[in-house]
Amino acid sequence: MIGYVTVGTNDMPRAVAFYDALLAELGAQRFMETDTFVAWSAGPDKPGFSVTQPWDGKAATVGNGCMTAFAAGSTDAVDRLYARAIELGATDEGPAGPRSGGFYAGYFRDLDGNKLNVFHFAGE
Repeated sequence: MIGYVTVGTNDMPRAVAFYDALLAELGAQRFMETDTFVAWSAGPDKPGFSVTQPWDGKAATVGNGCMTAFAAGSTDAVDRLYARAIELGATDEGPAGPRSGGFYAGYFRDLDGNKLNVFHFAGE
């Protein structure tokens, strides 16, 4: 249902380096790129994720209540991706671990403050 998600950045090189390393852990690679926009996906029929400098020329800001979630194939993958994000400079918003109802997730903010999570739903 979701085609792609875009977050803003005020530092393209830093954001692109962060997401190149982080999203490679999910098998994603760049599929669209300009000087002000880069998008990644794990395949042509898979959703994409992108970063952009705002088109209106104003500073990128974080949306309160907005979050992007990356699906992982296992709880081990959640642990690995969450740890990788922190290693790359992300800040903790809730460490990887079990939540209610078989939901396992780790929450973090990227280098621009955008809230993200990585999750695996194993069911109850």
